[in-house]
Amino acid sequence: MSWKIIVVLLIGFLAWAHQAFRPPPPRICGSLGGPPITAPRIKLRDGRYLAYKEHGVPKQTAKYKIVIVHGYTGSRHDASFAASALVEEFGIYFVSFDRPGYGESDPDPNRTIKSTALDIEELGEQLQLGARFYVIGISMGGQVVWGCLKYIPHRLDGAALIAPVINYWWSGFPANLSTEAYNQQHWQDQWALRVAHYTPWLVYWWNTQKWFPSSSVTAGKPNLLAPDLKIVSKLAERMTRREYASQQGVFESLHRDMMVGFGLWEFDPMDLKNPLPSSEGSVHLWHGVEDGMVPVSLQRYIAQKLPWVQYHEIPDAGHLFAYADDGIIDSILKTLLTGDK
Repeated sequence: MSWKIIVVLLIGFLAWAHQAFRPPPPRICGSLGGPPITAPRIKLRDGRYLAYKEHGVPKQTAKYKIVIVHGYTGSRHDASFAASALVEEFGIYFVSFDRPGYGESDPDPNRTIKSTALDIEELGEQLQLGARFYVIGISMGGQVVWGCLKYIPHRLDGAALIAPVINYWWSGFPANLSTEAYNQQHWQDQWALRVAHYTPWLVYWWNTQKWFPSSSVTAGKPNLLAPDLKIVSKLAERMTRREYASQQGVFESLHRDMMVGFGLWEFDPMDLKNPLPSSEGSVHLWHGVEDGMVPVSLQRYIAQKLPWVQYHEIPDAGHLFAYADDGIIDSILKTLLTGDK
């Protein structure tokens, strides 16, 4: 084969690789050809817009104010806690928001765990939630709550992590424990997480190519055990919102979530000291024993390492227990806000 043919083939390969590995630009809401803006939004410190949605009692009369942080493929419309029977009785105001790149919130190409925590602080300031408020993070949103505990504890009255996603590369985990938990994941998810951690520049290609199975969660086929399978049939409306969640593009929403969540963190949650030592607030972590997506063994270890986290383990519950209609939401809110179980 002549050198000219080799050069042509190399150029062709590089052109293909550039196109395949490089994600398309996001379809910014309100831009030409982009999705319409339908949500109320605030303008953040760097010029980005953050979309939000209010629930519960009026903010002006609320006794408790809570910011809800949605999970992977979710959006500001995910606010199952606002359906609690305690909302009126306790006087609870909720605000949920589209995390950067999701729904109608502008993408943040520099997104980190810290930057989203600061977005929440600014949301609280612009909506005048007061000096302190509560945060509840569900699944991937739980990682954002760890960021709030690290970077804005002075703004928190309390926090709840609901089936929070963990990062297998947090240094605080014993190697044998994290490896055992990692190996419980489907093999395609193990590869997807490796790509997100070690070669984030390949995340878009890995999750859009057709040669190998990509992340099961991204593909909408997560590893759900029996308790979750009973719930998922009731979540038809939420599943239709998945398209809304990634309407600006899957890279700046889902794929960047993987890159941030499973990448190299700037801190390890297990190194945190009690962020609320002098207040009446508390930090809670709820997890289901039958969670097929996030191994319960790792949550048990975190609770052991952080005695200031009040750990609540739910037997016969999976990853989606926050969407079950069995009173668990009422119990979580009552425990978080009053300390009663």
